[in-house]
Amino acid sequence: MKLIIATIKPFKLEEVREALTGIGVRGMMVTEIKGFGAQSGHTEIYRGAEYAVNFVPKVKLEVAVTDPLADQVVETIARAARTGKIGDGKIFVLDLEQALRVRTGETNDDAL
Repeated sequence: MKLIIATIKPFKLEEVREALTGIGVRGMMVTEIKGFGAQSGHTEIYRGAEYAVNFVPKVKLEVAVTDPLADQVVETIARAARTGKIGDGKIFVLDLEQALRVRTGETNDDAL
């Protein structure tokens, strides 16, 4: 099993969700986050004063999938989230040792 963690631009969330649902992903966790990467924030003007925005709003997706589906999920997220501009995000893939569905007691692949 794999845990896929992706950070994407907030306005791309619905497009990514639809794309993942289309390939059979049955669930995901979504968290609103702030962070910075290569763009290192930016400056904005508010009431005539310029100020630095050091952390950029992002959305973090966490998706647990079986090993055979992992590459397809990564490709799908990358395709749906891509704008071609700086700040499109990152995708991380981690090995997932164990999963348990609380309601039924199913474990590992069956719990996904």
